[in-house]
Amino acid sequence: MNPQIGFLLNKALESLRDSNLESAELYLKQALRLQSNNPHVLRLLGVIAAQRKQYPEALGYLNTALKFLPKNSLTLSNLGNIFLDLKEYNKALEVYDNSIKIDPKYEEVWSNKGNVLFGLKRFEEALVHHDKALSLKPDYAEAWSNKGNTLNELKRHEEAIAHYDKALSLKPDYAEAWSNKGNTLNELKRHEEAIAHYDKALSLKPDYAEAWSNKGNTLNELKRHEEAIAHYDKALSLKPDYSEAWSNKGSALNELKRYEEAIAQYERALSLKPDIDWLYGDFFHTKMKVCLWNGHQEEVKNFTSTIDSHQKIIKPFALLSLSDNTFLHGQCCEIYVKDKCPFNPLLGPIPKSTQREKIRIGYFSADFHNHATGYLMAELFELHEKSQFELIGFSFGPIQNDEMRERLVRSFDQFVEVGGKSDVEIAQLSRNLNIDIAVDLKGFTQDSRTGIFAYRAAPIQVNYLGYPGTMGAEYIDYIIADKTLIPTQSQQFYSEKVAYLPDSYQTNDRKRVISDKQFTRHELGLPDQGFVFCCFNNNFKILPETFASWMRILNVVEGSVIWLFQDNPWAVESLKKEALNHGVDASRLIFADRMLLAEHLARHQQADLFIDTFPYNAHTTASDALWAGLPVLTLIGQSFASRVAASLLNAVGLPELITDTKEGYEAMAIELAAEPEKLAAIKQKLQENRNITPLFDTPLFTKNLEAAYIKMMERYQADLQPDHVFVA
Repeated sequence: MNPQIGFLLNKALESLRDSNLESAELYLKQALRLQSNNPHVLRLLGVIAAQRKQYPEALGYLNTALKFLPKNSLTLSNLGNIFLDLKEYNKALEVYDNSIKIDPKYEEVWSNKGNVLFGLKRFEEALVHHDKALSLKPDYAEAWSNKGNTLNELKRHEEAIAHYDKALSLKPDYAEAWSNKGNTLNELKRHEEAIAHYDKALSLKPDYAEAWSNKGNTLNELKRHEEAIAHYDKALSLKPDYSEAWSNKGSALNELKRYEEAIAQYERALSLKPDIDWLYGDFFHTKMKVCLWNGHQEEVKNFTSTIDSHQKIIKPFALLSLSDNTFLHGQCCEIYVKDKCPFNPLLGPIPKSTQREKIRIGYFSADFHNHATGYLMAELFELHEKSQFELIGFSFGPIQNDEMRERLVRSFDQFVEVGGKSDVEIAQLSRNLNIDIAVDLKGFTQDSRTGIFAYRAAPIQVNYLGYPGTMGAEYIDYIIADKTLIPTQSQQFYSEKVAYLPDSYQTNDRKRVISDKQFTRHELGLPDQGFVFCCFNNNFKILPETFASWMRILNVVEGSVIWLFQDNPWAVESLKKEALNHGVDASRLIFADRMLLAEHLARHQQADLFIDTFPYNAHTTASDALWAGLPVLTLIGQSFASRVAASLLNAVGLPELITDTKEGYEAMAIELAAEPEKLAAIKQKLQENRNITPLFDTPLFTKNLEAAYIKMMERYQADLQPDHVFVA
């Protein structure tokens, strides 16, 4: 090599070691003028361009270098690193394999190939490659940390921590390992330790955008949303094209119900990286919360085709309000479970237990407080036959010391706060407590912990109440339903076996107090005269097709209004604009603020008819209306979520309020508004049925549910696989 070129190369390497890219580039370009085809110079220029994220330029330099020195494992490794950064995993694998053939003892390539396999979710293969790197270089801190990342994905958290600790013992100033260990601690719900590790990473590397964002994620999980946003903003000030940080900030704003701002953050993230897992669905669901419906039908078709191709576009709960396709719901759940909470055999099989005097039921929820779940289930817990059943409540939600929580805690034999424990710790605790039947009351709703059941918390695991549909998980054995919800011909769309209750699947609390307060229409913002339709469902359940039906009804029923739940001001504005587009005066839309439950139930008396949403029906809101004496008109569909109101109406003896076409739904609403005698007869029937039909007969419901549990246990004790069970 020309001595002058050698001198310039050495100076460039010194500059690179000092992270002075500009100086290194100057030396290399001088060398290039002396010898334009020097592969070592070209390689280093490629490395510099790659560090600047100037990938086309970097690829040009490296490919040119390979023309002059095709069997250089270092250049091939650098080329593979670019493909890894670009997530062009197949190209990266090919290049790394070529590099390994040339130099099988090049530990960095083995570890980086492991990172590619990690990106492809081929985690076991990734572990093999990291181990190979470590066999070649036992003090290779980066490989220890990379293997830790893989173990973390496999939920082998304690092993992951041990690997990060090894990396840090070799390289105490390794900011990435501190941050990665923080991620694992966060998954283990060791939040304060996680924050301390992010802080350590940031003390070593203040411009480490990923650590700022990761710390934001932990703060967001702790419900410290404003602090989380400040950390995402810091990450974005350092790395404006950091799509995940834009997305994470959107999630925090969403939690704060700052929906318009959240939508803007999601849009920014999508513009930078359209294929972030689940992001588009979060974005669309947030738009539904504010009733922004532009391009709605085309978007739903897009979700359908994308789910059909097994892509991670939308989470199961968000899909329920968009589609009545039960098969599609199952597909979506399977995709989500496979990605987020696949079956994990870490704890091993549960040894077969001998039959005990009492069946131990574990109820798992984040909602043991003033929440719809508590409002429905409180009396069930109190009425369980304590001579046959032992009840343990596993609470992993925020601790809210309200009157409902106090009541619920008293109803359990044991009530355990597990919010600070990891999924595997909770599953192990459940096993230690010899739980026979673990009932997941959350499914895929907010603050759910499906991962608990992925470890097998009990021999029998049940999906009930919180999530209206299949979970698509092999480890959930049964779903509680009734024949209205899941006709026998629909069983094929559910991964669970169905435990059929004879009336409705929904339990109710007869102790729900209706306030004595006598509201006037005026104080509720309603007109003194005219028919009042109402729907107190969440705003995201209102689809443009449903709203169009409502507007057609209002156009026919002169002087009528529709009374809706006000979740946020943007939805109010959107719906008023939509009303005008349908030729309806926006003043005919009245919005109800949140109110204490007893008073909310009382104000139902000022409405004439509850008209339901489709395909995500009224669930708790329907039973609230019926309990308060307000008839509910529903449109039944194919999915679980679109059949709940029909289940409730059948159980309260009002099947005449179930329609099966949009036209029939609209005609019935108009008919009942036009024929006050017919509506009055229905209200009288509801009043009479309330206390004599099964819907609000909580003792009867409790016996039926217990009979279902006993049948599940009998199959288990007889060494039979779960199968559909029927309670007569």
